[in-house]
Amino acid sequence: MLKGIPKLITPELLKILCEMGHGNEIAIVDANYPAKELGQRVIRYPGIGVCQLLCEVMKLFPLDHISEEPALVLGLEKKDIDAGMETPEIWSEMERILNSGKERNIKIGELSRQDFYNRSKKAYAIIQTGEEALYGDLILVKGVIV
Repeated sequence: MLKGIPKLITPELLKILCEMGHGNEIAIVDANYPAKELGQRVIRYPGIGVCQLLCEVMKLFPLDHISEEPALVLGLEKKDIDAGMETPEIWSEMERILNSGKERNIKIGELSRQDFYNRSKKAYAIIQTGEEALYGDLILVKGVIV
């Protein structure tokens, strides 16, 4: 046991977060994401939602201060937009968590499905949650402690 480490951060995830360097990326994805197919390292959190885990990760994880978009979501498909799907509510919650207690206004960028998949293949790790909300997939770019 250690003091100050959120209870949802397992030893495996803590090790991954510590090993990552500036510019490395980590994907936190929903239950539908093909994590095992795409990921070099996959950590599973089947009973936890993306935002619940993101809130705990952000207590330890510095976002890249150089990048204009240190957080990226898997953007809506044209088919879903044409069907009338609006911006997923989970994105607003992600943005609120990312900006909680920050001086900087973090804007979340969007990537097409293929670009998101390609980027997550190169990510240091993929954390697959039990999130059931559609489009609950996020990539974070690690920064430095300042």
